[in-house]
Amino acid sequence: MGFPKISFRICETRHCPLFRYGDVFQISGIAINMESKGEHSFINTTMVHSPADRGSCKILNGDLTKIIIEYERADQIPDCMITCSGCTGSVRLEHFRVVHQEDNTDSNDPRIGSMLHLLSNFSFFRHIDKNNLNSVIKHFKLRDCKKNEIILRKGDPGGSFYIVVSGQVDILNDAGIPITSLKQGEVFGEMSLICEENVGATVQANSDCRLVYIGHTHFKTILQKHPSLHTYFTRLLAKRLADSNRVRSDDYTSGMIGKLEEIPPEALFQTLNVNHKTGILTITQLQKGTARFSLRQGALIKASYAGNKSETAFYEVLREKSGRFKFTPGLPPEDFDVPAIGYFMKLLMEGLQRLDERSSPL
Repeated sequence: MGFPKISFRICETRHCPLFRYGDVFQISGIAINMESKGEHSFINTTMVHSPADRGSCKILNGDLTKIIIEYERADQIPDCMITCSGCTGSVRLEHFRVVHQEDNTDSNDPRIGSMLHLLSNFSFFRHIDKNNLNSVIKHFKLRDCKKNEIILRKGDPGGSFYIVVSGQVDILNDAGIPITSLKQGEVFGEMSLICEENVGATVQANSDCRLVYIGHTHFKTILQKHPSLHTYFTRLLAKRLADSNRVRSDDYTSGMIGKLEEIPPEALFQTLNVNHKTGILTITQLQKGTARFSLRQGALIKASYAGNKSETAFYEVLREKSGRFKFTPGLPPEDFDVPAIGYFMKLLMEGLQRLDERSSPL
């Protein structure tokens, strides 16, 4: 019997000598808990499969093995992100579930059957004869996604066709900025399957959401058996093109420049947060050099200033009274799903409190 397997993908690299963004690691194995006289020990049988022709890193292998030991089986590991403990460089990995492109098995999930009435009202299923509806829906499977989870990544092979059952997903442009949102009953992933091309845009969960999906083979079979779906997808493509043409490009390209003498740091950060801005804020001519902050939909995800990182850099820059700032919309792909440093308002209140304490007389 084979070991259970799970995959991790590199979502951020910093001077790693071996691996790069997008590399996938597969780990398999079990950790057997041996109890004796109140003491715990483990027999660990773990294999870490590195990307081809990239060699092996003992540090990263050890970090992934610790995950196996903690959860005892690879397939018991929950959705999470881990950070390699590092050597000369470091990497951050995300655990992701692989949806296989040629998954031909039918769904035995009873939840699919219980949603028949809901699904039958979706536009996609209304183009299928009611007598054939059950035979089509049985091929679909459920997928639950957490907020900010990447569902499809631009450039990946097209594998599945998705329908949003609940929640909301965002379609991101190359800069990581949401250009449109899809809600209940709306679909995505179809163009890569129809055109036999790689995924054309990154799709990210805007909230906790539930999806139903179907693999490439079943999708093509359904299209062949139900010609009315060709009309559905033709109209869908026309609508999306029209919507795209109505989007004003300056909504996504306009930046901000100014001086801290005109807008203090706390007000600047609040403005970016309230308006859910995604991009990079650079502040120059500060007492200790240049500060750089990355924000995603208003949340602070990276910060550096005067040798400090994360919260410390944010707190330090709040002290500054003069300098010039520039906000540039967009993020590099590796920052699309970097976790937020913390809840923004909590960070801001903590920073202002520290500022007051430093300025108060002893």
